[in-house]
Amino acid sequence: MCDEFTAQAEEAALARRGLDRRQFTALGAAGLALAGCAGTAVKASGGSDVSEKMVSITTADGVCDAFFVHPAKGAHPGVVMWPDIAGLRDVFKIMARTLAAEGYAVLVVNQYYRSSPAPVMQSFSEYRTAEGQEKVQPMRALLDPAAITRDATAFVAFLDQRDEVDKARGIGSNGYCMGGPFTVRAAAAVPSRVKAVASLHGAGLVTDAPDSPHRLLGKTQAGFLFAIARNDDERQPEQKSELRKAADAAGRPAEIEVYPADHGWCVADSPAYDPNAADKAWQRMLALFGKL
Repeated sequence: MCDEFTAQAEEAALARRGLDRRQFTALGAAGLALAGCAGTAVKASGGSDVSEKMVSITTADGVCDAFFVHPAKGAHPGVVMWPDIAGLRDVFKIMARTLAAEGYAVLVVNQYYRSSPAPVMQSFSEYRTAEGQEKVQPMRALLDPAAITRDATAFVAFLDQRDEVDKARGIGSNGYCMGGPFTVRAAAAVPSRVKAVASLHGAGLVTDAPDSPHRLLGKTQAGFLFAIARNDDERQPEQKSELRKAADAAGRPAEIEVYPADHGWCVADSPAYDPNAADKAWQRMLALFGKL
């Protein structure tokens, strides 16, 4: 839903924090610089050392660049992480390192690889400029459902070729904003492998299209977490009930909750970032992925 409605909500979120957009941009850059000091080997509380590198994945449409991070030893469940509309950047690498340290082999993909290597943008605030939105629009237009299905198939195949991934366990997928529905399409594309899906303030989950993500739940074998932003719920109050009906009809377990936070609350460089609500969603995602 990253549109003018979101922009208005972001301005309100910044005002509640006593910041203007210039102050937020400076604060976000400083925070990410500090968080990025972890380097190539990090450890989460109770977690393990991780290793990381950029990788190239051949898809039906070209070569995708992606960030791959995993525990330094052993084989672990794989996770495909889909970034928000601003794409693969430092904040998602930080999130991936943290998840990997909990015992997962995490692949953060550049969904815009058809148009540009990552980073397409350095931060979410760059997307909020007129130039940023103009830059992303043609890239985003290439990401139709068929393209995402092809990509998801290639990403899962990549993980299954890696020694760092435990093929005896299922694969998870998490996605933010525009990446939310991509997680569902991944589960429908490779149902025998993608067993857990977390959509965090996902956009476009319930539409009138015949292949709307909520209509695909019956084609999956996954458990779901749909964490919905309160302003998304205000705009589309029927979304939560339609997701519940679809999950129940498909016989798929699904945790569906409207969070007391605005669209973008899980991503640290978003003006709507809410650390308390983000931590809750993170813990619920870990509980879901723990079943892999």
